[in-house]
Amino acid sequence: MMEIANVSFPEVFILLGFSERPSLEPILFIFVLGIYVVSVLGNGIIIVVSCVDVHLHTPMYFFLVNLSFLDISFTTSIVPQLLVNLWGPHKAISYGGCVIQFYISHWLGATECVLLAVMAYDRYAAICRPLHYTAIMHPKLCCSLAFASWLGGLTTSMVGSTLTMLLPLCGNNRIDHFFCEMPLIMQLACVDTSFNEVEMYVASFIFVVLPLGLILVSYSRIAWAVLKIRSAEGWRKALNTCSSHVAVVALFYGSILFMYLQPARRNSREEGKLVALFYTVVTPMLNPLIYTLRNKTVKKALRHIVLENCGSGGTRGDI
Repeated sequence: MMEIANVSFPEVFILLGFSERPSLEPILFIFVLGIYVVSVLGNGIIIVVSCVDVHLHTPMYFFLVNLSFLDISFTTSIVPQLLVNLWGPHKAISYGGCVIQFYISHWLGATECVLLAVMAYDRYAAICRPLHYTAIMHPKLCCSLAFASWLGGLTTSMVGSTLTMLLPLCGNNRIDHFFCEMPLIMQLACVDTSFNEVEMYVASFIFVVLPLGLILVSYSRIAWAVLKIRSAEGWRKALNTCSSHVAVVALFYGSILFMYLQPARRNSREEGKLVALFYTVVTPMLNPLIYTLRNKTVKKALRHIVLENCGSGGTRGDI
């Protein structure tokens, strides 16, 4: 019985990653490490600024703090192991490590889909219902929506990930990717995975397609409201309010739809790795840049905090 268990559930998984191109690994190591540092710093700055500056204590920045914390957690669940694999010949990850990475990345990926839909609704309320915005997006509702996003992602991860990890692998432990992911584990299974694939598609519809539909509905209503605005100032304000979120949604959903809304056994290996590298490493780094470079309020708050700290430092130095 013990032998069967060991064969069905290996002690380690081999993450092949980019091992077929060993000359590329040192370059990718520097690239991934640099982007990871920028991502953590950028998202960390947004969290600090949004919490410190009272002018940013609004629903929009409350959800942005959730998104930044999520991005830090998501990249941290994947990038350290990727850096270890890129640094040397050791490509193994323990079974427990793979399970943890699998559950967390699945949880946070689903949570981000729902959270982006919630942020779209917030933008809809701000532009289409400006006089009632504070009454609609009151603190209790904002906390409830954020909690529902995290809980929904956790629920689908517990269900889908558990069903996948229960599949017998019959000694198969070589994953042709740089992290543990649902379709890849399913490919290793030595039994029929039709039920798991159905569950994955249902979960994808609920947590990927449905939130995207809500985002499209929200922005169609926003577009209709903007078309009624006569002044150029009103147009500019509306575009500034939504442009950052639209860019983040386009980056995230563009890659996530390509990865998951296709049969698990038909993924192109090289395309899958490149797209996964983009949405696990690059996108979380771009999010804070998009929100800071295109948002005057965040830049003003950041400038104010920096100048205030420099001024305090100068005062202490004089004393």
